[in-house]
Amino acid sequence: MNPNYHSIAAEDLLILFEATPDLVCVADKTGYFKNFNAAVPQTLGYTREELLSQPIANHMHPDDREATLNRRAQLLKGDTLVNFQNRYITKNGKIIWLEWTSVYLPEKELVFAIAKNISARKEMEHQVLDEFTKLKHQATQFKRNLEKDRKYVAAELHEDLAQLATAVKVDIDWISSNVNAPAETKKRIDHALASADLLIDTIRRISFSISPGMLDDLGLDATLEWYCNEFSATNGIDCSFQSNYDEDKLSKEVRLDFFRICQQVLASVRLHANTEKVKISIEERAGKVALVIEGIEGQEMTATGVISIHERAASFGGKCIVEDNRVLVTT
Repeated sequence: MNPNYHSIAAEDLLILFEATPDLVCVADKTGYFKNFNAAVPQTLGYTREELLSQPIANHMHPDDREATLNRRAQLLKGDTLVNFQNRYITKNGKIIWLEWTSVYLPEKELVFAIAKNISARKEMEHQVLDEFTKLKHQATQFKRNLEKDRKYVAAELHEDLAQLATAVKVDIDWISSNVNAPAETKKRIDHALASADLLIDTIRRISFSISPGMLDDLGLDATLEWYCNEFSATNGIDCSFQSNYDEDKLSKEVRLDFFRICQQVLASVRLHANTEKVKISIEERAGKVALVIEGIEGQEMTATGVISIHERAASFGGKCIVEDNRVLVTT
């Protein structure tokens, strides 16, 4: 900092800034204006006399007053204020956003401050946020409708196809028990019985993959524990699950998203079986819930799969990291 900086009277600096559209002002330790450029009354709508006679805090938005005064107290202790944003209420009731940079001059016991009117920028930010919220809502509705369709297909598979396959199995079993068939025919019947059993198991597994009804009935932990055991038994890959968190902290949608992410990663592992052991865990980290899938190989995750996981995490406001040997998703 220039050694002559503090030797310059703060009021004299106003001459340099009188022409700027930014708000330039000097305030005392008690929170009153001592001087300011023309932009201050033009922006706030008050006369010079009104601004000088009232505490600055009177013009602050009530919701921002406490935070602003706390930050001002730090400023008076020597902590320079940079790009601090708060709201003010103009004389006609309009709310404006100001972004402040301030410095305290202890030998003068004065605060020198410059503020930019960022109301237009804030309005654009709110519009973007509104659009994002609207798109997020639409994405949530789309996922819900998709899951509704999945449940319908899963129910059709489980209730209709599985029952038909079971009926065929029962008939074949009756024929096997009541008909004295030649050895070759008997062999064919036994093969048909085995195929019927396999068909029933396959239908139930596909039904679960399409829509895990267990998730609604028993919760995420129980569903993932069963799914990992089933994956191990079916694919010969050691897959374990453990958890240390409060499942009630997750919404129904996030629980489903966590399950779908696990399902997608394990599907990649199954198709590119370079892994002997996979570990899935859900735990709390710094107030957030984290899903961790460890033991995957980098080549097992396709670019499309990685993008899909990132998009699913983003849909509920989460963050995702896909590394060489793990996937980390946090709420």
